[in-house]
Amino acid sequence: MTGEMREIPIGEKLMKRLARLASIELSPQERKSLRADLQEILSYVERLGELSLDGIDASGSRMQAGSVTGPDVPRPGLGRQAALGNAPDIHGGFFKAPPIIER
Repeated sequence: MTGEMREIPIGEKLMKRLARLASIELSPQERKSLRADLQEILSYVERLGELSLDGIDASGSRMQAGSVTGPDVPRPGLGRQAALGNAPDIHGGFFKAPPIIER
């Protein structure tokens, strides 16, 4: 790796779109600060692409595959009444929850 980080251009349009997708409001100063952080992150990721991976196992892990917690054994689940027993709101035999995203 060269150690040199080049600036990845992130425009105002992209910053506004990211804020909208994240459902957050950013002041111009916050967008400027976040843009600098994102540029630094993207530059670092670009530098990772320069690494030589010759001789590195593609699996990325030397651990043996398998469960470390034990076998997956099916067990009977809760019945509907037991599962809904402490629910604050039920509708038609299902949990009812308030909307979390309002647009």
